[in-house]
Amino acid sequence: MIECKIKIHLDGFILHANFSIPDRGITVVFGASGSGKTTLLRAIAGLEKSDDGYLKVGDSVWQNGKNFLATHKRQIGYVFQDAALFEHLDVKGNLGYVIKRTTGLKEDFIESIFNLLDIKALLNRTTSQLSGGERQRVAIARALLTHPKILLLGEPLSALDLKRKNEILPYLDSIHNDLEIPILYVTHSHDEMSRLADHLLLIEDGNIMGNGPVNDMLTRLDMPLSHGGDAVSIIKAKVMGHDTKFNLMHLEFSGGQFVVSDNDLPVQTKVRVRVAARDVSLTKSKQVDTSILNIFPAIVQEMVTEGEAQVMVRLEIKETILLACITRKSSSKLGLEKGKEVFVQVKSVAILS
Repeated sequence: MIECKIKIHLDGFILHANFSIPDRGITVVFGASGSGKTTLLRAIAGLEKSDDGYLKVGDSVWQNGKNFLATHKRQIGYVFQDAALFEHLDVKGNLGYVIKRTTGLKEDFIESIFNLLDIKALLNRTTSQLSGGERQRVAIARALLTHPKILLLGEPLSALDLKRKNEILPYLDSIHNDLEIPILYVTHSHDEMSRLADHLLLIEDGNIMGNGPVNDMLTRLDMPLSHGGDAVSIIKAKVMGHDTKFNLMHLEFSGGQFVVSDNDLPVQTKVRVRVAARDVSLTKSKQVDTSILNIFPAIVQEMVTEGEAQVMVRLEIKETILLACITRKSSSKLGLEKGKEVFVQVKSVAILS
């Protein structure tokens, strides 16, 4: 685990971070601008100092009380929003700078990082010849070549347009799948969080609101992300087959199978799907004469009102949790209450990866 208990005062702003998160996978640090996301990342890097605190990454204690490990001893890889490449060096020079200063690097490891980020074709380019996405790929490669115990990504896609973001996201997926190091990823983008997060750390006004597996945090009705028009559920699934007659694809998840438009993903491919709460409706009995293909039996777990006219319903489909946003009138007609058995109708499913 990564264990953190620190308090930092900065010009009228206080960061009070007390949490434990997994030391594997991607933890997205999510919150509005000014909430303390970057300050938290800088504190973990040792760039902001807590006079008294505790920080442990894996089996290494980086702070215990006033005993504080300096940044250069922390074995971190840090990628900033602006990439922060050396402009007077070409790509090869930027990477070589790190390679020369990192002891014990093996050629096969260096080669694997070059391949992972697909940067061999960029080595002889100057930094001015790189697109925004290419600059960030080089910056991430440079960070990984330090052989870090943790990779810190400070809003690495925020300066990129949608096309460049979509170009670099598969590389972040590859890092996630191929490297066994924890990644802390700062963003205020719902799309990036939905696509990348295994674990979610919510921060607001310098305080940690909560943390947990991404779908738990998105569907907990005591958490802010489960309310409003952006409320979604993120479900892990696997491609099980293709219906060539109707150009459809079957995705297996713990609650059954989604039927979606085919995008030619190979069988056994693992994917994430996003279901918006507004795209889920409920019925007492399973409908037969309907155009909706994705219908599942479910149990009402919890309900809260949304404004004056709507209700957010948390539902369990076997081991999968799903949100539905319906009108108060519909809830009344269905007689919804905790423990009631209903049928979930999912009108739209978005494949994220």
